[in-house]
Amino acid sequence: MSGNAEKSSGYNSGNESDNGSSQGVAIFERPKGLKGLYYNPVTQIVMLGFVCFMCPGLFNALTGLGGGGQQDATTASDANAVLYGTFAAGAFFSGTINNKLGPRLTLLLGTTGYSLYIGSFLALNIHPHAGAFVVASGGILGICAGLLWTAQGSLMLSYATEDQKGRFIAIFWGIFNLGAVVGASVSLGQNFHSTVRGPGPGRSIGFLILTLIGVTIPIFMADPNKMIRTDGTKVATPRHPSWKVELYGLYLTLRTDPMVILLFPMFLASNWFYAWQFNEYNDALFNIRARSLNNLVYWFAQILGSISIGFLLDRVTLARRTRAFTAWAILLAMVFIVHTWAYFYQRKYTRESLPPDSPDKFDIFSRGYTGRIFLYIFCGLLDAMWQTTSYWIIGAMSNDPAKLAYFAGFYKSIQSAGGAGSWAADARKTPFINMFISTWVLLVAGLVFALPMIHLRVKNHTDLADETLIRMDDSGRLLDAHEVRRRHRQLQTSASASPAQA
Repeated sequence: MSGNAEKSSGYNSGNESDNGSSQGVAIFERPKGLKGLYYNPVTQIVMLGFVCFMCPGLFNALTGLGGGGQQDATTASDANAVLYGTFAAGAFFSGTINNKLGPRLTLLLGTTGYSLYIGSFLALNIHPHAGAFVVASGGILGICAGLLWTAQGSLMLSYATEDQKGRFIAIFWGIFNLGAVVGASVSLGQNFHSTVRGPGPGRSIGFLILTLIGVTIPIFMADPNKMIRTDGTKVATPRHPSWKVELYGLYLTLRTDPMVILLFPMFLASNWFYAWQFNEYNDALFNIRARSLNNLVYWFAQILGSISIGFLLDRVTLARRTRAFTAWAILLAMVFIVHTWAYFYQRKYTRESLPPDSPDKFDIFSRGYTGRIFLYIFCGLLDAMWQTTSYWIIGAMSNDPAKLAYFAGFYKSIQSAGGAGSWAADARKTPFINMFISTWVLLVAGLVFALPMIHLRVKNHTDLADETLIRMDDSGRLLDAHEVRRRHRQLQTSASASPAQA
């Protein structure tokens, strides 16, 4: 260990310019050479991105085609409704599971559901009556997805210093959505000379192989206990106490930080719009060739959206609170731009006027297609900006991986409840205009509820007094900040006596 100092800016992960030293937190010397490259937080975020590139990214490519690329979208909508229902139920408690099992094992368990789900569509391509298997696979995937995304959120937000969180989210989101871009490119290549919708078993086989590769990546990721941030501070990994204490920690997180509840409408809206974008717009209006191209540019726009908003959220020339309010204003403007634009298209067609087998679908050479594909690009930009800002706000509330795991679990749980509701409404043939209006209203409501939370809870630095779980001992007793700092100094003295721990 190279030394330690005390400052008042933070407790666990300060600004890079602060050199990470804050309130008695030890500064560790980072490893050099290939070992240093492997244990670099950016390397680990890249590996995490490729886990989601192979699994959720390819899932998004399949879902983004509308109806999973099948002739009838009903089975895919039913599967998505069940998926997001189990996702919502499981994700709420996934933070507890992640803190008990550790993020690598949680990631490994989470990836397996994506292989099963994509394999079920391969089965449906071969056996048209395998719809029940697809729906059941969707339910299993919901549980697995809750585990994967909770572990992902905890690692992504805890490996970054306070001034890197937007950057790390952008790096992850870009790689993750590159999976959807690659998958969409494959679909476009297969469908470019086709205007008739139909399943492609070759695509499903390729996607299945890639998701199986993604399952193995968590095995090779670094142990979070050995991770040192770029400012020299160690990642405070969960202690893995008893299940009782972990469940108490879940309750304590909500009791001591109730402001997070004001983000729940924003979380709810963040998956609600997919049913309208993918099925009511992309699937309803366009033939398979146009849908494939739309799908490609949508996910590519996601990469650009996450990078642009991520760099804004990390601008050190602006105070963190200023960045938060600026991002909020950008989201509000994007919501009205996208949905005002979309309204002029949506009012011209219904489920009845454009059934799945309609010959009047837009093709890439149809008049009016250019404006519609640009709208879809803006939909992708809005999605990425919304998700990135949501993660960043969560990261602004804490630097503790255990607490971030709970927050990520809340986010994915409420988000998935919204997804379950919208996909169920789509499966029940809710009028397109009703789906569209509900999407617009929920996005605006999410921002309205988030505004007082940002004002009251987002600070320029996260203090130890704001944290709860890092001050909780293994019996569930809360310690005051001075006691925690005293124990940290004792650990620092012990660590400095052992070079292997540095």
